[in-house]
Amino acid sequence: VQLQASGGGLVQPGGSLRLSCAASGTFFSINVMGWYRQAPGKQRELVAAITSGGRTNYADSVKGRFTTSRDNAKNMVYLQMNSLKPEDTAVYYCNAVINEFGYIKTYWGQGTQVTSPA
Repeated sequence: VQLQASGGGLVQPGGSLRLSCAASGTFFSINVMGWYRQAPGKQRELVAAITSGGRTNYADSVKGRFTTSRDNAKNMVYLQMNSLKPEDTAVYYCNAVINEFGYIKTYWGQGTQVTSPA
């Protein structure tokens, strides 16, 4: 199983970016997909997550600005980031909890840099 993230970049404060992540490989289902981020010198933190049924969870710092969604048919998850702030600058990692025919495993994408300069 592989997760491939894309869509990062440099955007001015107040701007928007959309991240995408595609899961590929052989598995039964994807339980939860989400996004984490890690800024320099800080621990990796949850940004947003979404279940296969569409239930979402967001970090308080991004509520009202970021929206996560997924396309179950395409095994993809998205993160729409609006009103970006300098404190959103980090490497963003796609995450998925996958059911591999009875075995539950967690996978990470390679990370994509998001920069909103002060």
